[in-house]
Amino acid sequence: MFLDLDEIGKFNAHKTSGNFLMEFQVKNVPSERIATQKILSVIGECLDNFGPGCVGVQKILNARCPLVRFSHQASGFQCDLTTNNRIALKSSELLYIYGALDSRVRALVFSIRCWARAHSLTSSIPGAWITNFSLTMMVIFFLQRRSPPILPTLDYLKTLADAEDKCIIEGHNCTFICDLNRIKPSQNTETLELLLKEFFEYFGNFAFNKNSINIRQGREQNKPEPSPLHIQNPFETSLNISKNVSQSQLQKFVDLARESAWILHQEDKDHPSPASNQPWGLAALLLPSVAKRVSHDKKKRKKPASERIKNLLESIKSSPENSTNTNGKRTVSTQA
Repeated sequence: MFLDLDEIGKFNAHKTSGNFLMEFQVKNVPSERIATQKILSVIGECLDNFGPGCVGVQKILNARCPLVRFSHQASGFQCDLTTNNRIALKSSELLYIYGALDSRVRALVFSIRCWARAHSLTSSIPGAWITNFSLTMMVIFFLQRRSPPILPTLDYLKTLADAEDKCIIEGHNCTFICDLNRIKPSQNTETLELLLKEFFEYFGNFAFNKNSINIRQGREQNKPEPSPLHIQNPFETSLNISKNVSQSQLQKFVDLARESAWILHQEDKDHPSPASNQPWGLAALLLPSVAKRVSHDKKKRKKPASERIKNLLESIKSSPENSTNTNGKRTVSTQA
């Protein structure tokens, strides 16, 4: 959500009432950014104290784009509230267009984000890790790189736009076609299973040290800056949306991507049965043992995925957290 304050400045500041002149004034602040921070700080306090169902209010005012983050208890939604951030609104609209073009897009994005959260690659707390937005951009870029492409480039969507689609925000060209019926469907028929495996394979071997990710053109480009991970902002093209990501966090992502690709390749060879008691497919990639393995000494010999999964299941069965209820049934306590 964003609060549009631009219209306020267009109001007539002087109004007359009888023989009196009314003048509306605001306090002077050193910059528009500081004004935005002060406004969001007050809004955050109001939400925290008076917003029905609003919990977990965080005022993240020092971010490049200051925001207030909170959760709505009744609906379960998490919200990022900003002011005068119309470019972010166009970015959300673009993601909606891409998600609606092909049924595989949202499923793959959800799977990758779920995988990243399971291994602490992402976090709700600002820091040096990859964000969900960056992951979504990586999925879109990957789907643009398939042969034939599953998703069109942003520049192509711009060429299809007509006059009513034209959108210039703060000097940035945010134009793209909004009519889904005018975008030709992809001829690519690859399955989600294959795409998931290929995603890990692709980014597990991506040259992050020299190339950047750019969904406008859908091709790898030389990095314009030395940041470990460079993902070009689709509209503010001079910005890197992943500038916060550290080298160690990027390496953790690469290691986990390679590990996950290896697990899926092993499953292709072994053809695991869904009727077996062992996790398989996406479920096998969400096991915490995969993340622990990356943190171990790389000089140690790596155990096969099947053996690690077996050890995990055995440890769960023998865990002291397991208990037997009065009906003689075994229960296992878990944490989300």
